[in-house]
Amino acid sequence: MPRLYQAAPSVIPAATRTSPATPRTTFAVLAAAAAAFALMQSLLTPVLPTIQRDLHTTTGTVTWVLTAWLLAASVATPLMGRIADIIGKDRTLLVALGAIALGCLIAALAPSIGVLIAARVLQGLGAAVFPVSFGIIRDEFPPDRVASAIGTMAAVIATGSGIGIVLAGPIVGFLDWRWLFWIPMAVVTLVTVAAWRIVPASPVRSPGRVNIVSAVLLAGWLVALLLPLSKGAVWGWSSGRTLILFGLALVLLAAWLVAELRSAEPLIDMRMMRLPTVWATNLSALLFGAAMFGVFAFLPQLIQIPTISGYGFGATVTGAGLLMAPMLVAMAIFGSLSGPLTRWVSNKAQLLWGSAMGTLSCLTLALAHDEKWTVVLAAAIFGVGLGLIYSSMVNLIVQSVPRHQTGAASGMNTNIRTIGASIGTAVVSAVVTAHPGAHGLPAESGYTMSFLILAGAAAAAFAVALLVPAPVVEPVAANFMATA
Repeated sequence: MPRLYQAAPSVIPAATRTSPATPRTTFAVLAAAAAAFALMQSLLTPVLPTIQRDLHTTTGTVTWVLTAWLLAASVATPLMGRIADIIGKDRTLLVALGAIALGCLIAALAPSIGVLIAARVLQGLGAAVFPVSFGIIRDEFPPDRVASAIGTMAAVIATGSGIGIVLAGPIVGFLDWRWLFWIPMAVVTLVTVAAWRIVPASPVRSPGRVNIVSAVLLAGWLVALLLPLSKGAVWGWSSGRTLILFGLALVLLAAWLVAELRSAEPLIDMRMMRLPTVWATNLSALLFGAAMFGVFAFLPQLIQIPTISGYGFGATVTGAGLLMAPMLVAMAIFGSLSGPLTRWVSNKAQLLWGSAMGTLSCLTLALAHDEKWTVVLAAAIFGVGLGLIYSSMVNLIVQSVPRHQTGAASGMNTNIRTIGASIGTAVVSAVVTAHPGAHGLPAESGYTMSFLILAGAAAAAFAVALLVPAPVVEPVAANFMATA
């Protein structure tokens, strides 16, 4: 019977670490890096219509500004995570931040939609920031603080993902959409310098090799799946190339699963998925990731639809951000409270409550989006659910695997959620573009159907979360920021 886990990695003597960093300063830098990357998840979502007009492209094509980023992040997360185990997490963190900064530079200067999409692929390589940060926390913090620190980091990521929606409007209003890349480039450059000076060298490294075959197969089946999902309405769902690509996606997915199961050094350790808590939590992450990014990407667009359509509010980018602000506030508050709440409410219960709130929110957006207050309320409910889910998922994973597998397991959860996000974005884009309305605008039915689909995904995440084993002893999670 194959081993569930590889042997613990070798430990480099602490004398090789020259940084005088404390856990508090290390966490501050890691949080800044994670927040900067998370910001790129949502910073562009409210301005996709603006970019579409400026670069003279279509709704389906401009959505690939998001999809390509998510696709690259889906592949980069496990790939760069494995590289981090080999060359050191501190070095990989610098590479990831450098990729974000360079991608921002190219995007800011992009003359066409093709160049912008390529730049977003490069930015997606920065997804390594998440698993690498979790791994550094595991290496640098006392065992009794790891779960709490990771929970706080998850809250930072969730909050950063929402802040972009609010910041996009003022930046575009006072400057230009290209400043959505100039400003992050400057911030990431400063964070890179801070990381170089402060983050300690990795005390733990695992010799081995990078599984390029698995990375290629992972990228292959995702591209083969997402391309027909986003273009199926244009090509025809029964057209030859649509069906061929769907079939190719199935073949490549099967090949990837076989390659991962047979590999001694898999990108995503499928053997870890045998643990009930791990597979159930990760499947919930896949489903809720689709709902999460579907809301992030298309609710701002719904709010900005001109009133001539008969259902939109005609809001500016700034106005859309303000209407989304309650979601951000709720996400930040409940993401921060998730850890302390485990004194009374288990992580499984938080996952269930978060999924239920996501379902209720998406149903409201589908069936009652004709008044601003209902949209604001639905967004706030979604923010509460998302704040609970982010931290509870990571803590469920961390508590279910051996300590030396914490980084790999939490990185896997992030990766699977990103895959779900890329699929959800592609599906909603296909549905919206497949329902054209008057005046060249999408029909209301496209948004209604899209949010119903997202509600179904959140409801499925709830059903899967029921399968997470009940905790034997729920640990008391202290607020990390108060005790670091």
